Amino acid sequence: MLTSLQGAIESGLLYALMALGVYITFRILDFPDLTVDGSFTTGAAIGAVMSVNGTPPWIAVICAFIGGAIAGTCTGLLHTKGKINGLLSGIIMMIALYSINLRILGKPNVSLRNMDNVFDGASVLVLAVILAIAVKVLLDLFFKTDMGLSLRATGDNSRMIRSFGANTDITTIFGIALSNALVATSGALIAQQQKFADNSMGIGMIVIGLASVIIGEAIFGSRSIFRATLAVILGAIIYRIIFALALRVEWLEASDMKLITAVIIIFALVLPSARRAVKMKSVARKRTAEMLAKVGNAPEAGGER
Repeated sequence: MLTSLQGAIESGLLYALMALGVYITFRILDFPDLTVDGSFTTGAAIGAVMSVNGTPPWIAVICAFIGGAIAGTCTGLLHTKGKINGLLSGIIMMIALYSINLRILGKPNVSLRNMDNVFDGASVLVLAVILAIAVKVLLDLFFKTDMGLSLRATGDNSRMIRSFGANTDITTIFGIALSNALVATSGALIAQQQKFADNSMGIGMIVIGLASVIIGEAIFGSRSIFRATLAVILGAIIYRIIFALALRVEWLEASDMKLITAVIIIFALVLPSARRAVKMKSVARKRTAEMLAKVGNAPEAGGER
């Protein structure tokens, strides 16, 4: 059980990089980017193939980061310069990446057994914690820069930002590129941890990323960037723990995991609304009680003044 939980935490920390990428497009830019399903595999494919060909693991991960950024840039260009709907842009790029990833891999899957990887000679948990914290801190600092503030403002009100002379096309492209770069980095790290890369390993990543974001925000809140990025990381860990516990239930099969993910997301979406409804009812009852108390303490009509 403890081994299973440790593995879930390790995976959650590595998937947290992908979830942070989804957070940038989903929350910061308010952009429905489905490129994630393809760019996750792109990172895994680049990292795996370069490692097999003798490239140092960390160099392979950096190249995966660049590959993801290129994929995100293409999606951004389709949306901003090609004037294609955001959702459709992501779908087009996701479809294109399926064939591109297969070209990179050369075959449906690549094994990394007996190959050097970034986790050699180090604890996976310790290294994953360091990576997650480092990325979180860098993102927090970035969102305080002029470019980061422009990115946040573009997602909030792009028309207002354009009126100030800012080029929202550039910030949108940059945000989508950064998002997919983090997603691809997560894919490369997951491939090295699992010691294989598969052309279908990115299917459903957008759902996992959204689940992590929604769970984290529902439990820990997102009133500030610091708190929001922390919530996303913790949400990814919680999701993987729930996933690991669900796998230990005897009557559940591996094919039920997508259904479990859907149930988790529904619960995470309903929970904040239920909390607000309970809080509003509590406030309403308190105000009603106060008004009744005031009426009860008021002097009777026609009484002495």
